[in-house]
Amino acid sequence: MITQGVFIADRYEVIDRVGSGGMSDVYRAKDHILGREVAIKILKQEFSEDATFVAKFRTEAQSAAGLEHPNIVNIYDVGSENGMYFIVMEYVEGITLKTYIEKKGQLNFKEAISIAIQVGRGIEAAHQKGIIHRDIKPQNIIISTEGKVKVTDFGIARAASSNTIHADVMGSVHYSSPEQARNGFVDGKSDIYSLGIVMYEMVTGRVPFDGDNTVAIAIQHLQEEMVAPSAYAPDLPISLERIIMKATMKSPDRRYNTISDLLMDLKKALVSPDENFVTIMESSELGKTQVMSKVNLEPEETIAKKAAEALTFNDEYDDDDEYYDDDEYYDDDEYYDDEEEDESKMDKILTISGIIAGIAIVAILVAILGNVFGLFNFGAKKVKMINVEGTQYEEAVGKLAELGLDEDNIKVIYDSSSGEDGTVLEQSTKEGEEFSLKDTLRLTVAGQESSGDSGESGESGGSSQPAQTQPEETTDGEEVTVPSVVGLTQAEATEQLTTIGIVVTSTSQEYSDDVAEGHVISQSIEAGENVEAHSKITLVISKGKKETTYSYSIANPYDGECTYSIVELNKSGTIPKNGAINISDVTRSELTITLTYTPTFTTEDGNTITLDDKKETSTQTVQGTPN
Repeated sequence: MITQGVFIADRYEVIDRVGSGGMSDVYRAKDHILGREVAIKILKQEFSEDATFVAKFRTEAQSAAGLEHPNIVNIYDVGSENGMYFIVMEYVEGITLKTYIEKKGQLNFKEAISIAIQVGRGIEAAHQKGIIHRDIKPQNIIISTEGKVKVTDFGIARAASSNTIHADVMGSVHYSSPEQARNGFVDGKSDIYSLGIVMYEMVTGRVPFDGDNTVAIAIQHLQEEMVAPSAYAPDLPISLERIIMKATMKSPDRRYNTISDLLMDLKKALVSPDENFVTIMESSELGKTQVMSKVNLEPEETIAKKAAEALTFNDEYDDDDEYYDDDEYYDDDEYYDDEEEDESKMDKILTISGIIAGIAIVAILVAILGNVFGLFNFGAKKVKMINVEGTQYEEAVGKLAELGLDEDNIKVIYDSSSGEDGTVLEQSTKEGEEFSLKDTLRLTVAGQESSGDSGESGESGGSSQPAQTQPEETTDGEEVTVPSVVGLTQAEATEQLTTIGIVVTSTSQEYSDDVAEGHVISQSIEAGENVEAHSKITLVISKGKKETTYSYSIANPYDGECTYSIVELNKSGTIPKNGAINISDVTRSELTITLTYTPTFTTEDGNTITLDDKKETSTQTVQGTPN
C-alpha cells in the first residue's frame, strides 16, 4: 500500500494520490534529487504479475520517454522496486478534457478547434517518431490551469493494446477505431479516428456510439452510421462538421492520410469556418483511377510556370466518348500483318515519346534551377521564425516585417486576462520553426480590441483559459450584479463570472481550514455589488488545510558506517562514520528508526573482514521537530 511520505526508488516522496484508472494508480510526488513535483503512475498488482505485459510495458514506456513536446505529458523515468512497476511523468495541474466537457456540456467551435489542434500537434510529434498512441480519449487529455492541452499515456496505451480487456476498456471503446474493434492492423489513422470522436464529443457533449456493454459499442463502430454532429449542435460550422465526418470514416483509406493533413484543415476552419473546403472520398471511388482536372494557373505567368504547364496533362474526356476493351473492338482480320509497317509505327511512337520526355526534363531542370536561384517562386518562401513574445505589439510587427511578414500574415487575438496592454503573450509559430509567407501567424496580445483593430477579441489562442473569453451579450457601460462565488471551484466560479461579463484577471492561493482545496475562499468584489460589465475581479483559491510537517536529524552513534531503515517512510540507506542524515517535510510527528552496525577488522595485508558475530542493532522512536 502506497501511503503519504513513502519514498520510491529512494528518490521520489509520495505526497498524495491524484487519480486511479483501470490499469494504474497515479500519485503526486516530489523528486528530491531535482527538486520538482512529478506524477508517478504505478501499475496495479494484476498487471505487475503478468511477465509478458510487464516486458512490453517497459519497452514501450522507455520508447515513449524519448518524446518531448509541449502538448505531450513527458516521461522522465521508468523503473521497478520490490515487484512494483512505475512511470515517473511530468506533473500537470489541471483537469481532464472529459471533466471539462462534463462541466460545460458543449464547447463552441473555436474552443474545440483550439483543443483539437493542440492534441493533434502532440499526436503528430509521436507519429513522426513512429509511436502510435492507440487510446486517444478525453480521459487521456489534460487541460492545465494555464490553458495548455497535453496528451498523456503514450507507451502504456500501446502496451495495453495487446493485453486482455481491463476495467477501463468501457471508457476506451467509445473512441476505438473500427480496425481496433476487429483487432485488425492499427496505424496513425486509428489515432485520427479517435481524435475525430473526441471532437464530436466536444461540440455535441455526447459520444456518437453508446451501449450497455463494450461489444454492443464496438459493433456500432463497425456497422452503424454516425449521426451528423450538427443534429445536436445546429450552430456548428460546416467546415468543422466535415472535418469530424472525414476523420471518423469507417474505412481508414477515406480518412485523412496523416495527422498533419487534419491539422491543416483545422487551422483553415478557424479562419474560414463556413467554407466547405473538406473533400471526402466516396467509397465507390476507392481503388479507381482518379481523373485529374487541369491546373488553373495564376494570372501572372512566368517562364517557369509555363514550363510547369507543359507537364500538366489533360485526361478529361466527354461523357459521349466511348471506351472499348481491345479484344472486343478489333476483329482478327483487322490486325496488321505487315512487319515493316509495325516497325514504322513503333519508330514514330518512340520518337514522339523521346521528344515529350526531353521537353519534360528541360522543364523540370528550368523549374528546379529557377527555384534554387530565386528566379521563380512556385511555393511561398519559408523563413525561420523569431521570438516576439514579451515584446510590445508595434515592436513585434517591426521585427516580423524584417522577416518578410506583412499585415496579411498577422492575425491578432486579444486577451484582457493577463499581462501589460500591448504585450505579445503568445505566438502560434514558435522560435526556430519554419514559417511559410503564405501562412498566418496568430499573435495573442494583452489588452482589449479597439475599434481600429482587426483581431478577434476574446478568442482563445491557447494561452488563456477558454472560460475567460468575454461574453458578447454585455457591453461596456452596462451594469451587472456580482454574484457570490465563495465555495465554488475555481473553474465554476470563473465560468459563472465570465457568463455575466466579469473578467477574472488573476487568482492567488492560501491555506484554509474551512474551504476545500481548489475552491474559492474570497473575491475582490463583494457579492451583490453592481459594477460595469467587463470589470475585473480577483479570486483567492484554497490550498486546503496546511499540514504540520516535521524535520528529523539522525546521527550515526557507532564507530564506523552503519545502515538505517525507516518503516513509516519505506526508506533505507547508509550513514557514514561520524555522519548523519536529515529528512524534512514529513507529515508524521515521530518515526521508528532501526540502526545496524557490523564491525570490521583490517588484516596486515589490507583485507577487510566483517565481524558478523558482533553485529549490533538498535531500534528507537524519534520525535520530529515541527517546521
